[in-house]
Amino acid sequence: MRQPILFSLLKGYDLATLRADVLAGLTVALVALPLSLAIAIASGAAPETGLVTAIVAGFFISLLGGSRVQIGGPTGAFIVVVYGVIADHGYDGLVLATFMAGVVLLIAGYFRAGRLIAFVPDAVVQGFTIGIAIIIATSQLSNVLGLTIENLPADFLHKLPVLWDARAQTNVFALAVAVATMVLIAVLRRAAPRWPGLIAAIAVTSGLVVLAGLPVETLVSRFGALPTSPLAWPKLPDFSLGRVLELVPSALIIAFLAGVESLLSAMVADRMTDSQHRPNAELTAQGVANLASSLFGGLPATGAIARTATNIKAGGLTPIAGIVHAITILLVMLAAAPLAGYMAMPALAGLLIIIAWNMSEPHKWGSYAKARVGDKGLLLLTLVLTVAVDLTVAIAVGVALGLALRLHRRSVTSDWHTPER
Repeated sequence: MRQPILFSLLKGYDLATLRADVLAGLTVALVALPLSLAIAIASGAAPETGLVTAIVAGFFISLLGGSRVQIGGPTGAFIVVVYGVIADHGYDGLVLATFMAGVVLLIAGYFRAGRLIAFVPDAVVQGFTIGIAIIIATSQLSNVLGLTIENLPADFLHKLPVLWDARAQTNVFALAVAVATMVLIAVLRRAAPRWPGLIAAIAVTSGLVVLAGLPVETLVSRFGALPTSPLAWPKLPDFSLGRVLELVPSALIIAFLAGVESLLSAMVADRMTDSQHRPNAELTAQGVANLASSLFGGLPATGAIARTATNIKAGGLTPIAGIVHAITILLVMLAAAPLAGYMAMPALAGLLIIIAWNMSEPHKWGSYAKARVGDKGLLLLTLVLTVAVDLTVAIAVGVALGLALRLHRRSVTSDWHTPER
C-alpha cells in the first residue's frame, strides 16, 4: 500500500493525541536542531542547508510516509557521500544528484520495491555503517583538536598523516570543550533520557566559550551569521545530459542509502510501538522529500533512527509529531538564529563523534565476531572498501558478493538484525 499512513490515522484524532504529538514534536526539534547543523558542516555544506533539509524533508516524510512516528532529515549516513559529491561536482551537483535520487525513490515506491530490503545482506549494512562511522570520527579530529589546516585531504589514508603532522598545534581549550560536550551528552542520556540532552550539552559548553572568551571557533566565526529565514524560493536544479550522466552513480547511492535507512528506521519504530509501517508509502515519501529538499537547496534526507526513537520516547503517536518538529525548527530559526551562531565548533564535533560511536554499535561487535566466516569476511571487506576506496564500490561489491553467498547457501530468508543508528 502506498497511501500515507497519516490519512488513515486522522479518523478519531482528538485533542489528547494532538497534545502528545505537539509535545513530542517540540522535544525532537530541540534534538534535531544541533544535529542538522553538525551534519551539514561535516558534509562540507553551509550550516543552514542542514536546517533546510530538516524543515522541508522532515515535513514531507511525516506528511506522506508509511510510519506512524518516523522523523526525517539529514543523517550521519549521508556525510561521506555528500562530502564526496560536493568535492567532485560542487554543491549544485549535489542538488541535482539529490533530485535524481528522489525520482529513483518515487519509481521504487511505485513498483513496490519496499520489501526488497530483505535481500540486502546484513553484513554489508554493518560493514559500510562502521566504515562511515570511522570516516565521520576522523573527519572531526581537526575540530576537536582546534587545528587550522588548509586543504585537509578528504581521503582517509591521506588525512591521517596530515593530522599527525599538525598535532603540535592542538588547542587545549577546543579539546576540553569537545571532551566536556561528549561527557555531558553521555551523562544526560543516562540521568535524564527524556530531556533534549544534545542541545543542553552544546548550550552549556558553547555558553562557557562565549562567557569566558575562550579562543575557540564558533559557527558565526567560521561561517558568518546564520540566516534568519533559512528557506529561499524553490527552484529546479540545472539540468544537462552530460551532468545527469556523470551524477547517476551518486544519485543511485543516495537513493539506496535513503531507502535502506528509512526502512530500517521504520522497522525499529514498529518494534518500539507494536505497529506496522507501509514500506512502499515510505519509499514514496522519501522520494518526494528528497525532491523537495533539492528544490530548496537542501541535502539528501531519510528517516533518522535516533530522532524517531526520541519521538517515541517523548510520546509521539502520529505523523503530526514529525510535522510539528519541522515547523518548530523553522520558527526557532526565524526567532533565534543569532543565538545558534554561538555554538562552538568543537562542541558540534564532539556531538558527531558520539553519533559515529553510536552508528558503529559497539554492543554488537561480539556477535559479529561469532558470525559465520563468510559473513565476517563480507563485513570486513565492505568496511575496508568504504574507508580506503569508496562507498559506491563498497556497496556494489558487498551486495554482489552477499547475494552470491546467499545463493550458495540456498537461502533467501532475511538475516536482518536492525541497527540502532
